[in-house]
Amino acid sequence: MWEVRQVLIVAGSMYVDPEDRDSYLTGCLEVVTAARATPGCLDFTISGDLVEPGRINVYERWETEEQLLAFRGSGPTEEQQVAIRGARVYRYVISAVETP
Repeated sequence: MWEVRQVLIVAGSMYVDPEDRDSYLTGCLEVVTAARATPGCLDFTISGDLVEPGRINVYERWETEEQLLAFRGSGPTEEQQVAIRGARVYRYVISAVETP
């Protein structure tokens, strides 16, 4: 059955030096915790990739654009921004959701 509502998904990958990945992820604990406590956040995870040692996978799901943008205002720390060597993260607007 289709549940008609818009959902925003932010997903993709970021790249850091492989030797820095574990410390980068540890530094994200506070961000993940804060995001999950934010109104409108349905899911938020940042994790190391199992195949590529410098890759970090990003997945977020939000109820509304306004809630996403309100959280985004905080953004990553300067130290986290400097560690990112590249990123391919995109926002997807989903118009309907159904159970499998």
